Amino acid sequence: MRCPFCAHEDSQVKDSRSSEDGAAIRRRRQCEACGARFTTFERIQLRELTVVKSEAGSELPRREPFDREKLIRSVSIACRKRPLEPAQIDRLVSSIQRQLETQGEAEVSSRRIGELVMEGLQALDSVAYIRFASVYKDFREARDFEEFAGSVTEAGRG
Repeated sequence: MRCPFCAHEDSQVKDSRSSEDGAAIRRRRQCEACGARFTTFERIQLRELTVVKSEAGSELPRREPFDREKLIRSVSIACRKRPLEPAQIDRLVSSIQRQLETQGEAEVSSRRIGELVMEGLQALDSVAYIRFASVYKDFREARDFEEFAGSVTEAGRG
């Protein structure tokens, strides 16, 4: 592990324990070159995932490695200025990642990831859910937004 202070490659683990959510390992490290101490969080990865993206107008789907940070950014944008803690977003993304890794497939469609995000946000925050849906479902007009928001509020009353 590279030292964030001097960029030396080797560090020694001084302490190791599970994170609060159990999805990562927290390690206290000490750089062998400069002696600085720092903390790393290492996530347990069950399998390498490849995201398959279908693009309009293209016959061949595009493939790219699953990027947890990209998913966190997307969910965070939908949750911006909402009363949610970063830990809630991290738990949602960890849950989605765990579901994808345990499904048994090395490839997952971007559509499936979007569906899982929608399910998670619907339970977490209705405004973030509507925000994410407006991009995911590619709303073209204000009417699309109004209809979707209306269906969400109707479902909430039922």
